[in-house]
Amino acid sequence: MSLGTNSPGVHAAAELLLASADAVADREPLTDTWPEFDLGTAYAVQDEALRLRRARGETLIGVKLGLTSRAKQQRMGIDSPLLGWLTDAMVLPAGEPVPHAELIHPRAEPELVFLLGKRLTGPGVTAASALDAVSAVYGGIEIIDSRYRDFRFQLPDVVADNASSARFVLGPVGLDPSTVDLTLEAALVEVDGQIVDTATGAAVQGHPAQALALAANALGERGLALEAGWLVLTGGMTDAVEVRPGSRVAAHFSHLGSVTLAG
Repeated sequence: MSLGTNSPGVHAAAELLLASADAVADREPLTDTWPEFDLGTAYAVQDEALRLRRARGETLIGVKLGLTSRAKQQRMGIDSPLLGWLTDAMVLPAGEPVPHAELIHPRAEPELVFLLGKRLTGPGVTAASALDAVSAVYGGIEIIDSRYRDFRFQLPDVVADNASSARFVLGPVGLDPSTVDLTLEAALVEVDGQIVDTATGAAVQGHPAQALALAANALGERGLALEAGWLVLTGGMTDAVEVRPGSRVAAHFSHLGSVTLAG
């Protein structure tokens, strides 16, 4: 079944995914029953889900990128990141416990997060012009939580599911990006006192500003822009780690402080 971008099927798919999130119940991928479900339609489903979220009171506050590492892109057979929307309902205030009762199978990954001081409109945005629009960079942790059973999905499935968005925590230190070498900014991932992974900003498209430029240009193709005041999660620097009840996950950045999740 192929879904047109304005078809009732787009609305139905968005409602199915939101219902899974609300019920904290996983489901089979959409492509299991809609084998012709394509990427363009998947973004239409994502946008319709955002419309439904806003209708129930959520506020759009930015975007997130997914699959920004070269290795992850190769595994999925793509050459550019995925995009998803951020709303205020996804903010987890620092120090608050992970809301396991609201999540299916949460995982955490360290991210570099940009706060935009200027509007960015593609096409033609470069890494340099993208970075010029950033007023501050933060460290953060994104909690991803696919609505698909066992994180099994194809590319259109994960796009429709808003790139597995769930929650995110912003770190305590915001710096002018011109004062930090973001390719060398490192993150150490700690689980229950043990360092389990490490990476630098170079893992994100070679430089996180390149990911930001790709986001602006991809949105530009859809007639959209990155707005001043928005947050942009530039993508996981390492593989995601499972967040178990009672566990403690932390990301320690070179210059951007530490972020801790109380599982």
